[in-house]
Amino acid sequence: MPIPTERFQRLTESLGLRVLLFLDTTRRLGAFTLITLGVVVTKAGTARQVIGPLIRAQVIGAGVRLLPIVGFIGIALGLVIIGQTLRLLSQVGQTQLIGSLFVTVLFRELAPLTAALVVLARVGTPTVVELGTSRALGDVEALEALGIDPIHYLVVPRVLGITLAVFSLSVYLLLFAVGSGWLFSFVANLAITGEDYVGQIASALRWQDFPLLALKTLSFGAVGALVACYQGLSRPLRLEEVPDAATRTVAHSVIAFLFLDAAFLVVNLLLPA
Repeated sequence: MPIPTERFQRLTESLGLRVLLFLDTTRRLGAFTLITLGVVVTKAGTARQVIGPLIRAQVIGAGVRLLPIVGFIGIALGLVIIGQTLRLLSQVGQTQLIGSLFVTVLFRELAPLTAALVVLARVGTPTVVELGTSRALGDVEALEALGIDPIHYLVVPRVLGITLAVFSLSVYLLLFAVGSGWLFSFVANLAITGEDYVGQIASALRWQDFPLLALKTLSFGAVGALVACYQGLSRPLRLEEVPDAATRTVAHSVIAFLFLDAAFLVVNLLLPA
């Protein structure tokens, strides 16, 4: 049944408006990112006694306090993905494939994305609320009047702290997953020794996987932090607008994560095996 002309026109206009809005948001986020990078480079050694504690506070809030949650997720992923798959592989005598499974599924994909999503869910909304409230109360203008760069004081510590937190949590998640997977195989009395288990994972890893993991986790953390800071500082938020801003933060960050993940997937496919 053909779509009526008027309805098709409305759908086209709505789709075009969404595309234009997405492109405009991308342009604004890109400009905000360039401004933040410029401040990081030009003011790297400025006010270290002030910025340093702010960065450490962000690392503690976005990293240390989330370690129990990430540890639980890592243990669950290890039991479900590594442990169960190892049990099935042992039944057909193909336990040597566990290393490739761990590297492909957990090391390259799930660990960075899971850590980034956990940090985004836990820290993204409070960041939007805090910065939006500061903007609404005039704190940003007050900082400018005192000669303090708001980007340097409000954004840079959050971006650096959250980025480091995502990287660290990804590493811990992988360690918990490896440990719980081996624990399952030991309890289930599977035909694989600890030396073989670790050796198969090590042999499946390429040296390129380590810098790519670091770059991927750092990119996820930086993008999530930049999106949250942009949504909080782009305009003063009224109380009723906070949920929408938090929703936009999650949506935009997830879209950016997917694009970044696709880019890293292409890089992994192009690298020699």
